[in-house]
Amino acid sequence: MNAPASVRHLAPPEVPARFRHLLRSEWIKLRSLRSTPYVLGPGGLVVTGICVNAARSNADRLDRGPRPGPGPDPGAAADADSGLPAFAFDALGTAFVDPAWQLLMVLAACLGAAALSGEYATGLARTTFAAVPDRRSVVAAKAVVVTAVLLVFGACVALTSFAATQALLRDHGGLSLSDPGAARAVVASALLAPVCGLVGMAAGALVRHAAGAAVTVIGVLLLLPALFQGDTYRWVRETGHLLPLDAWATLVHDPALPVTEKYPATAAEAWTVLGAWGVLGLAVAMAAVHHRDV
Repeated sequence: MNAPASVRHLAPPEVPARFRHLLRSEWIKLRSLRSTPYVLGPGGLVVTGICVNAARSNADRLDRGPRPGPGPDPGAAADADSGLPAFAFDALGTAFVDPAWQLLMVLAACLGAAALSGEYATGLARTTFAAVPDRRSVVAAKAVVVTAVLLVFGACVALTSFAATQALLRDHGGLSLSDPGAARAVVASALLAPVCGLVGMAAGALVRHAAGAAVTVIGVLLLLPALFQGDTYRWVRETGHLLPLDAWATLVHDPALPVTEKYPATAAEAWTVLGAWGVLGLAVAMAAVHHRDV
């Protein structure tokens, strides 16, 4: 008598990971990072607070002294009654103070770097790439999530900073979004965060260490532009225009004010530079992750 044939239980066929699954996974990872709530919460409040403080200071100064008068150099004029100098006032620039938005650049870049370097530091990258061998799809999904989160973050900070500062300056030439250059400045400031986040991802893919990636992005985004200031040599200044900080500064400049630079960049060139840095950051991150071992 023959023994009954054993029944073999076949495992269900493995379903390949789709891009939407990768997006969900990367969102969970980014949300789980300890640095994410600090960048999106206190970090945004600090950036906005610096701009609001600048607007309040300027409003108080304008209340005590004369309003800026016309002329090529109103800062040189002085009021005989109050003894306070009349100064050239940039209402749009008050909403986008350089130190505040440089801080935003660092925060966004460090968040983008942590999204990659954190996986290498914890060893999670091995598990991720074992489950999804197509590393470029993983990086693309991570870039989409980082870009979307930082775009919302940048837009919220830019709109809040603009609205709060111009409300404080409503009696001193405060602007609205319909004024020339205002919408452009808000959009450029909102886009600055995801662009820096992609640059941070590239640094995280190359360095694979949180501290090293942070130093790298600070050097590239903040220290490198300092080497290309001044207008003694045209090639030096035009090289500086190829950096994201200079491109952003060009776009937030009030078109109603005169341009004091000897070799200024155009708005079209500045938009191109911002877009190119985002694409370059993504390309470097993909290439580094694809060609280097875990």
